[in-house]
Amino acid sequence: MRRLKALRRWFKRKFGYARLVCLVLLVGFAALRVWDPHPIQEMRVRTWDNFQLIEPRVKTIRPVAIVDIDEKSLSDPRLGQWPWPRTRIADMVANLTRLGAVVIAFDAVFSEPDRLNPDIAADTFRNLDEVTREKLRALPSNDQIFADAIRASRVVLGESGGPNVHAVDKNLPVTGLAMLGEEPQPFMFKFPGLLRNVEVLEQAAAGRGLFTIRPERDGIVRRVPMVMMAQGITMPSLTFEMLRVASGSSTILIKADRAGIQNVAVKGFSIPTDANGQLWVHYARRDPSIYVSAVDVMDGRVPQERIAGKLVLVGTSSIGLNDIKTTPVSPAMPGVEIHAQVLESALTGAVVWQPNFGIALEFFGALILGLLVIAFAPNFGPVTLVGVGALFATVLIGTSWFFYSQHKLLVDFTYPLMSTTAIYATLIFASFVREQSQRRQIRSAFGQYLSPALVEQLAQSPERLVLGGEEREMTIMFSDMRGFTSISETFKSDPQGLTALMNRFLTPLTNAILNRKGTIDKYMGDAIMAFWNAPLEDKEHQVNACEAALDMLERCDELNREREEEAKESGSVYIPLNIGVGLNTGTCVVGNMGSDVRFDYSVFGDSVNLASRLEGQSKEYGFPIIVGSRTAMAVKERFAILELDFIMVKGKKEPEVIYAIAGREDVAQSGRFQRLRNLTIEMLACYRNRDWDGALAAIERGRKSDDGDALASLHRLYEARIRNYIEAPPPADWNGAYALLTK
Repeated sequence: MRRLKALRRWFKRKFGYARLVCLVLLVGFAALRVWDPHPIQEMRVRTWDNFQLIEPRVKTIRPVAIVDIDEKSLSDPRLGQWPWPRTRIADMVANLTRLGAVVIAFDAVFSEPDRLNPDIAADTFRNLDEVTREKLRALPSNDQIFADAIRASRVVLGESGGPNVHAVDKNLPVTGLAMLGEEPQPFMFKFPGLLRNVEVLEQAAAGRGLFTIRPERDGIVRRVPMVMMAQGITMPSLTFEMLRVASGSSTILIKADRAGIQNVAVKGFSIPTDANGQLWVHYARRDPSIYVSAVDVMDGRVPQERIAGKLVLVGTSSIGLNDIKTTPVSPAMPGVEIHAQVLESALTGAVVWQPNFGIALEFFGALILGLLVIAFAPNFGPVTLVGVGALFATVLIGTSWFFYSQHKLLVDFTYPLMSTTAIYATLIFASFVREQSQRRQIRSAFGQYLSPALVEQLAQSPERLVLGGEEREMTIMFSDMRGFTSISETFKSDPQGLTALMNRFLTPLTNAILNRKGTIDKYMGDAIMAFWNAPLEDKEHQVNACEAALDMLERCDELNREREEEAKESGSVYIPLNIGVGLNTGTCVVGNMGSDVRFDYSVFGDSVNLASRLEGQSKEYGFPIIVGSRTAMAVKERFAILELDFIMVKGKKEPEVIYAIAGREDVAQSGRFQRLRNLTIEMLACYRNRDWDGALAAIERGRKSDDGDALASLHRLYEARIRNYIEAPPPADWNGAYALLTK
């Protein structure tokens, strides 16, 4: 069990549960890509739609013309509404052939005999004499005339795949097929029904193909099948059949493997497709210049250069005939122009396609990026994490755009981007949770030691905190209540009162420390230990510590005034509360100290011990604030500094010059303090040079100048020492240092 816990701790520290979740996500997204549900497909194809909007195909030549059964043609009284008599359509074919059309294809199906055939008219019209009826029956049918025009040209008839099954003559001609590799039929789109043209037209045509276009789920036409199955018959598309006829090929070649159809080909043309035999249409903007009106063709008003040498599609842009489609580059494009776009792409080599290696590239990209994110992202901060994520997204989108714009390849970036984004989001969430937990821990750990403002700084910037222990230059404070024993004796019968008094005493002192950026280390009865420059850096830690010490004296005086007033009102005994403060600056070790079960953020070192000793000497020297030399030298321009002694502390080999903080800068600039400081300097100089008489004289002058008896304790201390030295002189190697007898 212990080894299991140790393993769990190691895993959490070195690897982390967030990374494990991300690995599961990586595998899950790979499975999602294999499944490839419709929402994922739509995200992918909409991305490619945007690519085509940004950079559509640019037309360099116009090898296709569209004879448009437009509103102008439909409104001509000679033609009337569609369908027109097939004699008129035969005239159109003849004119187009004369103008030099290479191949003519109809984006329409002539599945029934012309209703205006003479034999039908003979049986339909009333009040005809029998001779007239016989003459009509003897005339060639409109369908035959149309068939003769078709036979005299190269015409591809359109056929339609649909949901309804029709009677199909198995003897009607179909395009020959050749297959390479796997059987392609299982991958083709299949239509239950097939609507073909009347037999006489089918027999006369040079080719026949399906013009059926299948919009995708969102109604946008992005892909057009090049080969399909309709009512069990394998059929080429109208456009692909036009290419076959134009190339003079007798068959079409379909290449497939186990993954699906790879391409379709005729002599001179090989068109890459998706697995279902669909061509990704590389769209250009709508081009009205390729349209000519059908009525103008019939009336001979079309210049020959508009038709000569071109593949001609006959179709409609009329809204009433319901052949308007939505494409990535246009919300309303006639279906016949989509066929024209397919032909243009194939004839100019401007074909876009999704390569089989694209899926492998997607998987590889998602795997590599995912693993990189899982490995390195947890080491980044949130801002860096978002920045790196944006960089990865840019790389993915840029790579996909590069393949499209430079090589006309459709390589999907949505799957690796989605996978990587999900991993990023998980890691960012885990980082957020981890940071919130860390902030709670910091607030809990330091809420009792630091001011709320500093705690919040730590919580917002935990990287500024080193909890494991580090060396820093710090200023240490020890403060203690003077006369606590005599005060506590007055509360023998009221321990709760003593507790309330201590809380009332310690609260303002604590606030004074916290307000000056100090950290409370611990409370020891009536004493407080605090330090500066940890856990947050404080470049003015010496100044802030001295300010806090003076604030503590002021707050203590304020508390004493309140207590004195309360004592007068209640008639109780008033005992003032006084404190002594020791400050020292030096290199310390700070961090979490304690056991595996319980620890505190604390500090230790020689500088800490000296601060404690200085606090203990404040009563002897008569100054409530005593500081070490490094503290004094750092703040001498900001405070009234008075040198007190050169002492040797127990446990230290080197003596230390100690000072008193007598006030702030206003006190330091006062004439009274200047006089007293000069007399003290004179007294110390004589003392250390063994000029006992000079030192005593300086003390006497100091007493006369010290009308407030601020130096009374210091004068008494030195006077007693000097008189002892007069009776028992110090050794010859005495350097002026005085060894403290107590800690």
